[in-house]
Amino acid sequence: MLKPDSVLNDKRNQSLLNAIAGLEKIPAAGAVNIRSNGEVALRRSSPNVKLSSLPDKPGLLVDVKAGAKGETVYVPVVLTADGMHDKVYNTFLVNEDAEVLIVAGCGIHNTCSEQAQHDGIHEIIVKKGGKLRYVEKHYGEGKGDGRRVLNPTTVIRLEAGAAAELEMVQIKGVDDTIRDTVAYLGDKASLKITERLLTEGCQNAESIVNIYLEGKDSSAQVLSRSVAQDTSAQIFRAALIGKNTCMGHVECDAILMDQARIKSVPEIAAEDAGAVLTHEAAIGRIAGEQLIKLMTLGLTEQEAINAILEGFLK
Repeated sequence: MLKPDSVLNDKRNQSLLNAIAGLEKIPAAGAVNIRSNGEVALRRSSPNVKLSSLPDKPGLLVDVKAGAKGETVYVPVVLTADGMHDKVYNTFLVNEDAEVLIVAGCGIHNTCSEQAQHDGIHEIIVKKGGKLRYVEKHYGEGKGDGRRVLNPTTVIRLEAGAAAELEMVQIKGVDDTIRDTVAYLGDKASLKITERLLTEGCQNAESIVNIYLEGKDSSAQVLSRSVAQDTSAQIFRAALIGKNTCMGHVECDAILMDQARIKSVPEIAAEDAGAVLTHEAAIGRIAGEQLIKLMTLGLTEQEAINAILEGFLK
């Protein structure tokens, strides 16, 4: 394990941790695991949340005690070593009737011409009656022309009566990303995924979401909001597969600017007569009347654009 002071007192790390996890300092209590350049910089369990290393591969097991309430766990990752490729496997186990907020995310600071990359493979299991809110933010910075690559893979399983809300955010500075999420829902389980994505320059982003509504009276909602600027490109693919009496909805709303490209591919597949599945997608430019209205209030055109985009991605 690294010395915490050597990592936490570094200005680059402080900036990244604040951007992806809202951490200006280490919380006084609760479970925390900070990974820096492929090593554990800080690990602290709490009475209701046990953190431990996986036995057979690099990564972390987060085990939330059954019945625990109001727990918060921070598990951010930062990369500041130029041209580094980091791969980590994390398992999050939310036991029966537990309620927890998990704040994850990765920030990359790259100043060289070599590519820096983080691949995070996450398994999330929410046991019967458990409730999870999971927030994952991705961010890249640095003056180097080496690409900053973030590839999150998430497999989530919700047992009977479990509920999960996933907030997946790409702030800026990520040159390439493939975001792959697969979910399996049991009886009366519910899942909401909200994705917010910004690309600029020549960045590329692909999001793939597949949700299997296997349990009776399960429900799922996928909301995607994205902005593509300059010559960047985005692809959004989302599929709901209803295998029982269930409800599901996919919604993609995107703003296209400059010479950027966005492709949305929603898919619904009903394999049971009791499945009710819907989808909608909208891609367009910023409305001219929105700009005019803000500019009459004293904003410049660029300030008005920024205000619209900030509100859209909230």
